[in-house]
Amino acid sequence: MKKKFFYLLATGCIVASLAYAQDPRERCYYYEILEPSHEEKPQVEGHAQERVAEKLGRALTAALAQDGQSVYLSWRMLQSDAASTVFHVYREAKGKVRRLTSKALSKTCDFIDKAPQAEAVYWVEAVARKGSKAASEKISVSLDNLKGYTSIRIRNGEKPGKLGIADLNGDGLYDYILRTPSSNVDPGSRIGDKTGKTYQISAYLNDGTYLWTHDMGQGIEPGVWYSPYVAYDFNGDGKAEVAMKATGPDAVRDENGHVGSGSEYLIVLDGMTGKEIDRVEWPQRNYRYGNLNRQNRNQIGVAYLDGKTPYILAARGTYKLMVVDAWMLKEGKLQQAWHWDGDEENPVVRSMGAHNMVAGDVDNDGRDEILLGSCMLDDNGTLLWSSGLGHSDKAYLCKLKPDAEGLQVFMVSEPKKEDGRGVSVVDAATGKLVWGIGQTTYHVGDGMVTDFDPAHPGLECFASEDRKGGSTDKYLLTADGTRLNVAQADIPNCRNWVWWDADLLRETLKGDDVRWGAGSASNTRKQSVVKWKGEQCTSGIEGDILLLGDMDGDWREEIVTSLPGEVRVYRTNIPARDRRVTLMQDPLYRSYITHRSMGYPQAPVPSYYLGE
Repeated sequence: MKKKFFYLLATGCIVASLAYAQDPRERCYYYEILEPSHEEKPQVEGHAQERVAEKLGRALTAALAQDGQSVYLSWRMLQSDAASTVFHVYREAKGKVRRLTSKALSKTCDFIDKAPQAEAVYWVEAVARKGSKAASEKISVSLDNLKGYTSIRIRNGEKPGKLGIADLNGDGLYDYILRTPSSNVDPGSRIGDKTGKTYQISAYLNDGTYLWTHDMGQGIEPGVWYSPYVAYDFNGDGKAEVAMKATGPDAVRDENGHVGSGSEYLIVLDGMTGKEIDRVEWPQRNYRYGNLNRQNRNQIGVAYLDGKTPYILAARGTYKLMVVDAWMLKEGKLQQAWHWDGDEENPVVRSMGAHNMVAGDVDNDGRDEILLGSCMLDDNGTLLWSSGLGHSDKAYLCKLKPDAEGLQVFMVSEPKKEDGRGVSVVDAATGKLVWGIGQTTYHVGDGMVTDFDPAHPGLECFASEDRKGGSTDKYLLTADGTRLNVAQADIPNCRNWVWWDADLLRETLKGDDVRWGAGSASNTRKQSVVKWKGEQCTSGIEGDILLLGDMDGDWREEIVTSLPGEVRVYRTNIPARDRRVTLMQDPLYRSYITHRSMGYPQAPVPSYYLGE
């Protein structure tokens, strides 16, 4: 039986919104390690005999090289590749096949064709030590149309606001599951949407082929916290499904544009057709969430609770009650694995939620735990630990240093903290404090961990106050928690970090002062990929960021942007220095990418240390 740890604060676990009276069940304790009084739940066992894993292909891509004339090619290294695997590059043009590599490539997964043809077909061949060969999929390249990005045209002409990626047809390439339009109603608004606008979820194949559209209807308000969805292969057939929150016809908007009653469901759609596979009830509304519009926010997630089967997580609540239901899709039916209610814990766990979730194995039992913000759920639907820090705007499950034992959680806390823990790191397996910032914080609204400065070992930890708390300070700390004495202007933004150039330091995106077009439909800022303190790597990234992730090509990440009627996938054309297995085959990194389609965005990080 696993031991559960609870680290809780004195003076009542400050709730994120003080506009609502404190429920007596929200009282907490002072940094005690407490044993739970609930009965231990059994571990779950799913339908999979071995871990359900995406069967990824090489995902060969082409972009215009830096000289503006050559073709830059890039492809995946896979977990199944032996360390000795090498690659040859082939081109077919004008009916003739030519091997472009005189010597097999062993150090990187990229190649530049310096004498390209106007029209050509490329592929790569993996050669293993024993001489076995395997060819990749083929791609057609036209020099006249070759750019630094590929474009997916959106049928309804709307600007997408969310993106999920998954392999819908089983060809080893990632497809696109989009939510339009990009507008958003925040639960903090007294007045919701009164125009009758609805969200649509649409699916497109990797080559832009349109598949289907699902209208979420009037019962789903057009806002992030009402419309969570994820795409993943839940039943293990090699093709992804799409799970989302849905409502029945009795769920209608009131005079303020909000939905406060009516049926609510978790539904699963077939990824290729959009047809409903099954539905079950969503966690029910009740007074314990606080104000149903303001505080009960909905999320959806994926976790390998038995280490082999991907379970769907339907979650409700952030600022008061928190509830999660776990479901398995088996033989076309959703089967419940467990129900977790924070009020049933002892001590009660309330208001510990974040604006996202991520799943990973933090206690080395081969099964996923679920980070919900300031607390961690065990694989069997019981609480593993709670930090007692209240609502965290950002919480990152990560490996801070190569020599750090296990995983860590870097979190930033929205409530005012006079105890020095408003920016902190805890041990992911126990919740024990590793370090805190050691000063009062007021309303820390953003945070990030990544390595952008090679002067300090490990990942940098940085955070920024939200002016709502009366402070605009930024904080930059080392992986050990040492505060770095740098100018406020030198502390970077916490969002949109990407592995883009050839080193292991991560880059960020910076908006240019140039805008183009007229009117709201096209008045979007261009952005550049830059190193810390400003060295530019690539310019001219157009559109709003939808996703940053290793979608295809070698291990470095792509930048996916949203424009009216279009999604663009930008790829680096900077020659690589090394090769490594695609980041998407790291379970923790894949979990971050999976959850990007719901909640507030967080840049993905792997379960291992990745930095200089």
